[in-house]
Amino acid sequence: MKRQQGFTLIELVVVIVILGILAVTAAPKFMNLQGDARNASLQGLKGAIQGAAGIVYGKAAIAGIESTSGAVSAGTGTVATKFGYPTASKDGIVKAVEGLGENTSDTDFVVVKGSSDNGTTIQFTFKNYASDTTPPKNCFLTYNAATSPSQAASVILDAGACKD
Repeated sequence: MKRQQGFTLIELVVVIVILGILAVTAAPKFMNLQGDARNASLQGLKGAIQGAAGIVYGKAAIAGIESTSGAVSAGTGTVATKFGYPTASKDGIVKAVEGLGENTSDTDFVVVKGSSDNGTTIQFTFKNYASDTTPPKNCFLTYNAATSPSQAASVILDAGACKD
């Protein structure tokens, strides 16, 4: 008859201690996945805005209005431009990027600042942050319209508080 042999109590305790140490060092890496996801979403929106602004500028150049103001046809209607780039308004960049808007139910982003028709800056954040009484102060994306024919539109991502 063979004697069955198992693990000793010491061996089991050592394995549990090692697993505990691994869990303590690895857990912080997985705790901030939401912040990273928010930041990645804003990065995606930044790319969409930059792409839309480039396409609108190309259409404005074809129409010959890249150094003035006017409107060009886009997939979602006509887009207001200033120096060839979309204006920072609901008739400009908001129309150029499909899915953006102040009252749409099918978007994750909303305008939080600068939605007037003649503004030079507009900011976007997540829909649930806009209705929050204390939204993160630095979790937004800013679109700056062109200010002259030699100054292109710019997109600035400030996602510092999205990681909190």
